[in-house]
Amino acid sequence: MEEKKLDINSIIGFVLIFGILMYMLWQNQPTQEELEAEEKAKQEQVEAEKKANDTKVAEAETYNVGSEVDSLQLVQLKNKLGAFAYSATQSSKNETIVESDLLALKFSNKGGYLSEVRLKNFVDYDSVPIYLIKDNNSGFNINFGTTDSRVLNTKDLPFVPTVTKNGNNTVVSMKLKVSESKFLEYRYEIKDNDYMMDFTIRSQGLSDVINGSQAINLNWDLKGYRHAKSISYENRYTDIHYEYEDGKADYTGARDADDDLEDVTWIGYKQHFFTSVLLTDKAFKTANIKAENLVDDETIDTVYTKYFAAKMPLELQGGEINQPMDLYFGPSEFKTLNAYDRNLDEIVPFGWGIFGWINRYIFMPLFGFLGGWMPYGIAIVVMTILVKICLSFVQYKQFLSQAKMKILKPELDAIREKHKNNKMKAQQETMALQTKAGASPMAGCLPALIQLPVFYALFQFFPSAFDLRQKSFLWADDLSSYDVIAELPFNIPFYGNHVSLFPILASVAIFFYMRLTTGQNVQTAPQQEGMPDMAKMMKYMMYFSPIMMLFFFNNYASGLSLYYFISNLISIGIILVIKNFILDEDKIHAQIQEKKKQPRKQNRFQRKMAEMMEQAEQQQKMQQNKRK
Repeated sequence: MEEKKLDINSIIGFVLIFGILMYMLWQNQPTQEELEAEEKAKQEQVEAEKKANDTKVAEAETYNVGSEVDSLQLVQLKNKLGAFAYSATQSSKNETIVESDLLALKFSNKGGYLSEVRLKNFVDYDSVPIYLIKDNNSGFNINFGTTDSRVLNTKDLPFVPTVTKNGNNTVVSMKLKVSESKFLEYRYEIKDNDYMMDFTIRSQGLSDVINGSQAINLNWDLKGYRHAKSISYENRYTDIHYEYEDGKADYTGARDADDDLEDVTWIGYKQHFFTSVLLTDKAFKTANIKAENLVDDETIDTVYTKYFAAKMPLELQGGEINQPMDLYFGPSEFKTLNAYDRNLDEIVPFGWGIFGWINRYIFMPLFGFLGGWMPYGIAIVVMTILVKICLSFVQYKQFLSQAKMKILKPELDAIREKHKNNKMKAQQETMALQTKAGASPMAGCLPALIQLPVFYALFQFFPSAFDLRQKSFLWADDLSSYDVIAELPFNIPFYGNHVSLFPILASVAIFFYMRLTTGQNVQTAPQQEGMPDMAKMMKYMMYFSPIMMLFFFNNYASGLSLYYFISNLISIGIILVIKNFILDEDKIHAQIQEKKKQPRKQNRFQRKMAEMMEQAEQQQKMQQNKRK
C-alpha cells in the first residue's frame, strides 16, 4: 500500500484551518464586561445557595428544639413561663443576623432585642469598628404581669424569629408566642442606606394573658463604648438628649442624672460623635432617665464612658400593646439627623439662642461649602480669615475708642487730681469731657461684646463638627481630637500625658495679642481710690490667659486650637495695620479738640445720668453740712 505524504498544499490547508479556528476563538471570547457579569452572577448564585442553606439549617434547628421538648419539660416550662411556654418549644438558641448597607445587626432570640449594632462605615481612633451595642452592653426589656399572677421580663423569654422582605426592606419579626395566633411581637424593618429603622411593639390576642391592672414598663439601658482618643473630651459630650411632645428638646449635660420627664417623644443616648435614639409616634406619658459616669480615672484606658437608662410605661389599648416607634443608630452628624425632620438635629450641641442660630445658619453652611472644595484643615484657616475680615470693622472701632481714651488720659488724670476729695464732681467732669470728645470706655466694651457670640458659637461649633472626625492636617492626624508631638512618661494634672503643638501655638499667639491690646488698655485704665489696680490685673491676665489656654486646650480638638491660633495671628496683623497705617493719633487729637468746641446735645440717657449725679452731689453736700 502506498504511503501518503503531506504535500505543501495540505500543510497550507492545515495552517489556514488553524488560523481560522484561532480567529473564531478570538472573536468569540467574552469581553471584560461579560466576564465581570458572569463572575457577579456566580457570586450571587453562591450567596443565594448559602442563604438557602442557612435558612434550612435555622428551620431544622428550630424544629429540633421544639421536638426535643418532652411532656415533663413542657410541664416545667408552663410552671415557669405560664402561657408563654409555647414559645420555648418553638424558639432556637441562635442569634438572627441581618445587614444593610450601613448597619450590621444581630438580634438575640432570647429577649428579641438587638444584641449587636455595628456601623459599617466607621472605625474608632484605634481603627477598631464602631460598635454601639456589643457583648451585653445594652438591655431592652418589657416588665409586665400576667393574669395568672406571674411577673415576667421579656429579656429572659424565648422569641421566635422570622426574616422576610418588604420590597427592598428587611423585616425581622421576633415573636414571644402563646400560640401561633397569640403573641407579643418586636417588629424591626431595616432599610438600606438608612440609619433609622421602623420598630413596633405590639401584641395580638393577649388581652386575657397580660394583667392590665399592673404597670407595663419598657426599660432600655446602654453602657457607651469609648470611641475617641481622649476619654475626658469624649465624656464631656456624652449625655442623654430628649424631646417633649411640644417639640422642645433638652439634655442632661455631662452630669450624672436621675430625672423624671413627661410627654416624651424621643430619648437619645449621645456618645459624642455617635448616637442611639428611641423615637415613638405616641408620646410616653412619663419617663425616668438616668446617666452615670463610669470613668473613675481618665488617665487609665477604659472600655465604657457612661451608663444610660430609661424607663417608660406602655399603655394598653383594648387589652393589647401597640406602640409604633423607630430606632436610630448612627453618627451625630447635623445633616444626617436633620434629614429625618424629627428634631434630632438638636442632639448636636451648637449652643442655645443666638449661638445656635449662628452655627446653624452661618458657620455650618459656610464650613460645609469650604470643606467640599478643600481639605478640612485649610477650610478652618479660610473660614477663620473670613470671620476675622467680617469682624475687622468691630475691632477697628474698639481700637479707635482705646486710642481716644489714651489721648484724653492726661486731661482725665488732671480732673481726678483736681477733685481728688470730691469723687462725685470728678465723675461729673469726666463724663462731660468724654461726652464732648465723643469718647467713652463703653464704646470700647461694646465691640468686644459684639464679638462674644461669634467667639462662643465657634467654641461650640468645632467640637461638634462631625466632618472633622479623623481628618488630618499637618502633624494632626485627627482634627476632632488632640494632636500629639510628644508622649510624656507621666501625667500632669489638668494637662495630660502628652504635648499638643496647636495649643502651644495658640497660647503664644494669644500672649502677643494680649500684649498689644493690654498695653493700650493699661495706659487708658483709670486708677480709682478704693478700687483694684486695673493695670496690674490686666498684666496678670496677659500671662495667666495663655497658660490657662495651654492647659485647657491640650486635650481639646486640634481643629479648635488651630482656629484660635490662626484667629489670634490675624488679630495681631489687623491691630498692627490699624495702629501703624490707619489710625493717626495727632489727627484723632485734633478731631477731639474740634468736637470739644462744638455744642453737643446730650441724649436722654446722658441727661438722666447727669441729673442723678447732680442729685447725688447735693445729697453729699447736705450730709457734709449736717456733720459740721
